[in-house]
Amino acid sequence: MTSPRTDPEPHGHSHSHGPAAPVSKHLRKVIAAVLIPFATAVVVGLMVLWPGGAPPHERTGVGFDRQTQQGKVVNIDKVDCKDVNAARTPISGETTPPSGSGPGLCEKATVEVTTGHDKGRTFVEIVQPDAPRQLREGQGVVVAYAPDAPRDLQYSVTDVNRKFPMTLLAGIFALVVIAVGRMRGVMALVALAVSFAVLTLFILPAILQGSNPLLVAVVGASAIMLIALYMCHGLTARTSVAVIGTLISLLLIGLLGSLFIGWASLTGNTDDSTGLIHGLYPHIDMSGLLLAGVIIGSLGVLDDVTVTQTSAVWELHQANPTMGARGLYRAGIRIGRDHIASVVNTLVLAYAGAALPLLLLFSIAQSSVGTVANSELVAEEIVRTLVGSIGLVAAVPVTTVLAALVVSADRTGVGAEAGASAPVRTGKGRRRRTRP
Repeated sequence: MTSPRTDPEPHGHSHSHGPAAPVSKHLRKVIAAVLIPFATAVVVGLMVLWPGGAPPHERTGVGFDRQTQQGKVVNIDKVDCKDVNAARTPISGETTPPSGSGPGLCEKATVEVTTGHDKGRTFVEIVQPDAPRQLREGQGVVVAYAPDAPRDLQYSVTDVNRKFPMTLLAGIFALVVIAVGRMRGVMALVALAVSFAVLTLFILPAILQGSNPLLVAVVGASAIMLIALYMCHGLTARTSVAVIGTLISLLLIGLLGSLFIGWASLTGNTDDSTGLIHGLYPHIDMSGLLLAGVIIGSLGVLDDVTVTQTSAVWELHQANPTMGARGLYRAGIRIGRDHIASVVNTLVLAYAGAALPLLLLFSIAQSSVGTVANSELVAEEIVRTLVGSIGLVAAVPVTTVLAALVVSADRTGVGAEAGASAPVRTGKGRRRRTRP
């Protein structure tokens, strides 16, 4: 009688690296039956809601809604602030009367316009000594153009040109991602570019055209999710499970967000930017825009959670192909609990960091916690954080269950191979020893 092969860990090394083994044809059909209609609906939604560009409007000259050109500081002279007789335009771009001139030396900057129909034209910018941003000779700046203002006040410095350092930082980021991630890093950068394209070419113009912000966000976020996940992780069953888990979590975030934004009477119109948007496009549903932001903001972290959980379950199955769905879920959820703690903390700190100046203002005013939390500015961030966190937490068990069910139901991949070579057990539950 021939004894079976007794190599130690016969499949341990061969399946610990590389892509997961393909699942059975039946499971692929089940997954396709779920995802193909969903992907079709996303494509139809993109076609129906495609805006064809942002609608034109007359510039108001307020905030970002100003005509701007590029400029360069060609000369700087020190002058006594008391000797500045004309109305001055400080670095903020807003004209102020000369009566506020304090003692000290001001900077009289000569700025040349380097783009547009007035290229080569120069103007003078007076910078106060206590201005938050000082100019230096040779510095590139962004200048605002007000065609209806007097000629001497048509141009003013509104910001500093940061294109070079921002481009350099983006290049360093791309090099690091490619150096560490290699081909996966390249695909991740391509997916990032596609995500920005969907955001700028579809989501933003469609909202400005008057489409429902929530519907636009759901279609756009779904398109980003499908493109990014499959592009980065391949067209596999593992990726498909992550897509389904992400979709279920996004639906939960949308429902909770819609419920609590309405219940808390959050208008979404809380600062100068949203006020300007509402003034230019009063037909936009600002509360819907807030909900759209919650969904899109949660998508990036959701992708990370669902892909990680799916990969963990797949790796557990490859390490022990005899483990059933219940065992896979228990092992996967233990990994997920650690992930939950870190991700929720990251999300809360990210929102807190973004709202740090606002929280500092409340601290200066010595407002109570209840007063701070009740203000709409902070309440928006609280709802955004908590709704997104609930969706992230829910994504862990949902994705783990889906992955455990799919991978344990497979009978043609790793599980079947390992099952054929698994140790034989007797009826009394004792392992039968084999002779070498």
